[in-house]
Amino acid sequence: MPRKRLTWKLREREIPLGEHTQIVAVLNVTPDSFSDGGKYYEPDRAYARALELEEMGADILEFGAESTKPGSHRISEEEELRRLIPVLKRLRGKMAIPISVDTYKSGVAEKALGLGAEIINDPSALTFDPLIGKVAAQHDAGLILNHMRGTPETWAKLPPLKDPVGTVAADLAACVHREMRSGVEKARIVVDPGLGFGKRKEENTQILARLGQIVKLEMPLMVGPSRKGFLQQATETETMFATAAAVTAAILGGAHLVRVHDVKEMKAAARIADVIARGEG
Repeated sequence: MPRKRLTWKLREREIPLGEHTQIVAVLNVTPDSFSDGGKYYEPDRAYARALELEEMGADILEFGAESTKPGSHRISEEEELRRLIPVLKRLRGKMAIPISVDTYKSGVAEKALGLGAEIINDPSALTFDPLIGKVAAQHDAGLILNHMRGTPETWAKLPPLKDPVGTVAADLAACVHREMRSGVEKARIVVDPGLGFGKRKEENTQILARLGQIVKLEMPLMVGPSRKGFLQQATETETMFATAAAVTAAILGGAHLVRVHDVKEMKAAARIADVIARGEG
């Protein structure tokens, strides 16, 4: 079934969704990320990497300044801003693609949007700090609602879900409804089932296999399988291939956006998946 054509409204542009998959490139400015901890922690390296990711073909660049890997501990708003602000200042006016910031703190969201970011990706779907929705609305920003169970500190202790896909779909629908009632335009919201965020291996694969249940929400859909634990293989190369398989499955399941680390490789996979999804020869 072809993806529904939608339009995602940001502050300074509108992004058409459904014709081709939007590649959201992840750039962590943290010392402890599960994927590239410390590699782009210094502002100069992060700045250079951001320009490189845009050149590789990323459609959106997303910064993360606090790790949400399993077992990670929370950092203060001040520390998160200390990591984030220098690179946002360097990049202001330098990129053609929109910048997203991955944060669950309304204070960080406010500062990032003031420095040129156009999207906030809340990994907790507003369960940690409900004011993020209000901040996004005030700035006419795009808002990504990522489903999370518990917190990174408690994920290992969570019981299994009886109906993983049904639970995620219902939780996201409720969150979207709350935000619309509080003044956030539906056209500014994207939902993400949150692969790996408090879900077990088999629950992640079930969500990928039954994305159609979440597509029924008729919302723009982002999926972020990149390098997640349930895809880990013996080598980095094998893990990349596993990620490409999951990216393809997500696109064929209805995802409009995929959140990835390996832009060139996943863009190639997405290009073929798009052709298949459109039923073209």
